[in-house]
Parts: sequence; C-alpha cells; structure tokens
Amino acid sequence: MNKTTGKVTGIVSNLVTVEVDGPVAQNEICFIDVDGTDLMAEVIKVNGNTAAVQVFESTRGLKNGNKVVFENKMLEVTLGPGLLSSCYDGLQNNLTTMDGVFLKRGEYTDPLDREKLWDFTPIAKAGDKVVAADWLGEVKEGWLPHKIMVPFSFKGEYTVKSVKAAGQYKVDDTIAVLTDAEGNDVNVTMTQKWPVKVAIKGYKEKPRPNRIMETGVRVIDTLDPIAEGGTGFIPGPFGCGKTVLQHAIAKQGDAQVIVMAACGERANEVVEIFTEFPELIDPHTGRHLMERTTIICNTSNMPVAAREASVYTAMTICEYYRAMGMKVLLLADSTSRWAQALREMSNRMEELPGADAFPVDLSAIISNFYARAGMVVLNNGQTGSVTFIGTVSPAGGNLKEPVTESTKKAARCFYALEQKRADQKRYPAVNPIDSYSKYLEYPEIQEYLDKAVTPGWGEKVGQLKNIIRKGREANEQINILGDDGVPMGYHEIFWKSELIDYVILQQDAFDAIDALCPIERQKYMVELVLGICGRSFEFDDFEQCRGFFKEMINILRQMNYSEFHSEQFENYEKQLNTLLNNGK
Repeated sequence: MNKTTGKVTGIVSNLVTVEVDGPVAQNEICFIDVDGTDLMAEVIKVNGNTAAVQVFESTRGLKNGNKVVFENKMLEVTLGPGLLSSCYDGLQNNLTTMDGVFLKRGEYTDPLDREKLWDFTPIAKAGDKVVAADWLGEVKEGWLPHKIMVPFSFKGEYTVKSVKAAGQYKVDDTIAVLTDAEGNDVNVTMTQKWPVKVAIKGYKEKPRPNRIMETGVRVIDTLDPIAEGGTGFIPGPFGCGKTVLQHAIAKQGDAQVIVMAACGERANEVVEIFTEFPELIDPHTGRHLMERTTIICNTSNMPVAAREASVYTAMTICEYYRAMGMKVLLLADSTSRWAQALREMSNRMEELPGADAFPVDLSAIISNFYARAGMVVLNNGQTGSVTFIGTVSPAGGNLKEPVTESTKKAARCFYALEQKRADQKRYPAVNPIDSYSKYLEYPEIQEYLDKAVTPGWGEKVGQLKNIIRKGREANEQINILGDDGVPMGYHEIFWKSELIDYVILQQDAFDAIDALCPIERQKYMVELVLGICGRSFEFDDFEQCRGFFKEMINILRQMNYSEFHSEQFENYEKQLNTLLNNGK
C-alpha cells in the first residue's frame, strides 16, 4: 500500500498543518523531514485535504513546504521480554541505552535488547487451537514468568504448526509457527506491536472487582480500600505528599508488576525516581523493586504531545502484563499535566473551550482512559488485573476545578490530601472525611472483607469514621466557644478522634516497622482503639478525665510498633496534660 504524503502549510508551536495528497486517518503517525531529520508527529484533526498534526518534538527550524510522509499506522509500543527494569519516555525510547544525557531531535532508540538470549520454555504444542493472547511459551524476566502470546492483532482461530523446543533465543527469533484458517503459515516471535490508544482485549470477560488490593497504608486499606483492578486518584495541593504516598503504594502494594508514569513532572522529581527506585528493596520478596518496575517519564519541559503519549504508553504496557495473568499497578503522576497538555493542543486548534479552557470532552477522555483498568478473566480461565491510581495537582488546592471533577466521575476511590493536615505534619495528609471508596458498596467487596479480615469489618470502619466526624465537629465548637465553654463530653469525643488520628491515620513512610502495615495488624489496631473509644465515661472531675486519657496512652504504648508513634504519643500526652491543667 502506497504511503500518503503531504507538505507543511502552517506552524503554531507543536501544531503543524499539512496539505495531503491522499487519505489519512485520525491518530495516524507521520514523519516530517527537517533538513534530513525525521520528526515524528500524530494526526489529531482531518479537514478535507488538510490534516492537523502534533509533533512529538521541538519544531525549531520547521518551515512551510517541508515534506511529510504518513505511515498508515497509529502510535505503537513494542511489547516483549525486557520491559521490566527499563526507563522509557512516552514514545518508548529507552532512556538507559541512549548516548549522552539528552535524546537528540529525531533520535529514536530501540526499547528492547535485540541481542540478549532468553531461556524459553514452550507451553503450547503442535496441533493446539489458539486465538489472540493465548500463551505459547514463557521466559523468565527477572523472577517473573513472562508469557509469549499469540499477537493481539491476530483475528480468528489458528492452529499451532510448531513450537521451538526449550532453549535460549533472541526476541526476534521465530519461536512458533501458526496456520490460519486459509492454510497460510505465520511466524511468531517474542515481540509484537500494539497501538497505545486502543485498549488490548485478549480476554473472555471483565467482571466487577471482588477483592481489595492491599497497599500497606492504613488510611487507605482500613477506611477506603481500593479494589484489585480498581481505580482511584489522589488530588491535593503542591507539597502535600502525593508523590511520597504513590511511592509508598508502589513499594508495598500487593501487585506483581509496577508501572510508574511520570507525566509532565518536574525534572528533579523524575531524577529522584531514577535514582531512588533502583535502590528500593521490595518488602514482599527482598529483591530490588526495580526488577518488577517499568518507568515511563516525560518531564514538564517536553512537548505537549509527548506528555500526552506517556499515560497511554504506560497503560498499554500494563494491559500487556495483565494478559499474562499478572496483577499490575499503574501509578500516574500527574494526570493534571496530561490534561494541561490536552488543553494546550485544544487551544491551538481553536476548538470551543470548556470550563477553564479545558477541552469540552475532557470528562469523556479521562473516563475512557480509566475504563481501561480492571480485572479480567483470560481465555484459559485465569485472572489478571490493572489497578490504576493517578494524582491530580489542582491549582491552589481547589478540588472543584475541572480535572478533579472529571476524574471524580471516572474513579471509584477518592483520596483527598489536605493542606492543613500537611502543615500539621500529619502524614499521609489524607482527609478522612472528604475521602471515600465506592467499592465498599459492592456486595462482593463486603463479603471479601468479612472473610479476609473479620466479620462485621464494614461496621467497625463505619464506627471509626463516625468518631472522626463527630470529633471534627466537637473541635469546631471548642475553637469557637473555648475549652470551658463546652461540656466535658465534647473534649472526650474530640480526643477519641485524635486517638484514631494518631494511631490509624498517621503513618511514617520512612519507618522500618510502620511503613508497611499488613491487614492483620490493621485489624488488631482498629479493634484495640475501638475498644477504648467504645467505652462510655461520666466525668465528675478532671482527675477522672486524666485517668481515662492516661489509660489510653498506656495501652497504646504497650503496642510499641514505631518510634514515630512513640513521639506522637508523647505529644499527645503533653496536649492532654495542658488541657487538663488549664481546666483545673
């Protein structure tokens, strides 16, 4: 098939207008020749014989009349062994194998090592009937079994003609030969390509999530758990701990594969990811966390088109590992920068603006992306999942702005970070009142929690939230009327809520013991705290009140599970003594 060509007729930053001489498709990839250097671009609008394309790189030196060649395909990623432990940009250029610190304009690196030998073990055998995404064999990628699958682009049923015997092969070696319904033979290697903006199917059904994904973070697992295959997002002002919370989830989350998408992040934060992740030890296996992690990064100074592509590239890699029956966790930081990239392109095309000049269809774009996450049942009956947690950086901490509101409609979990809690050094700074998890409403999740944790777990969590809510209301009354202007019961409920805050909500992400809190330990802590908070007291004088609070502190100190909490309890006791002494 002949390729369509064209020439540049207009340039507005990364938006280039091209006059074409044949058919072009939405999201088709093209290359623009600039003095012998080919710049990759993507079609985002077609109007008659004119196409608007967004260039993935700097358009410096581009001029009218430059030749454009269209590739008859969408932006694709290469899928195969070697994706883990790698760092890519949004176009899947391998940032660990490039020459120098920066990629030169028009330079594209190979995402996979073509010369490395992999130990292949066959799964399918001659005569088997297979369809797209069925497993043909596997190789060991680190310690994980990386399945070699029938390419996702294959249509209909195929017959396995032959499969290579166990041995060492390169990713481009033919490991199987399939025969289609018409009798044609097709060679299959360890690699395949797939367009990033099209969801990978390759499964029989996509049921509702039926179990939670443990993160080891109490404020999430206890109060508002996220389901395996679920979606959530973390909005909050700058400096409230969004990135640290995501890193804690990445390190401790119950997932086999981690994909980090740094979309439009500041360069210093990306450097931290590159330097810190290789040093982190996986608490579940004792191995380096990077062995099961892929990083996709586009910094804020990169062109908007590349920033937009990064989240789609990351999701496609997640879907690829999900088709192997793995539990995958995708963390995107920050989807606000992705939305800002969409806004920039929309404005340059002079489209009708929506709220705050974002695209009118922003909500649909975000919803379609979040919908790609989920748990699936594969063709062989096994399950795989992609759990997606993104962060949102609303300007000025305004949680009513369009990106946050649009994401609320798509995500099922909402973890609102609060500036006030961050200022008080109460980390993670998740607001327990504003945050929620809609998965708690699922009968499947309720049944799972009753079996996996303890019967009636939902009711106990409801009691915690109720005490926290009443404690906040009591605190507001105390602040307005003063310590002596409210009944003693107000102080009691407030300090019970503070007890929950110190013990359950606050957690030290850098403490060797407290960083990871299994669900069994969370259950013990919740029942102990509720046992204290559930007691009813009638105070005739401050000495009885002092004795009650002393009892709480002594019981909690017996737990002795974190130096951080020991310090917190000392502060807690000082505040109580100050209140009681002032009251006397």
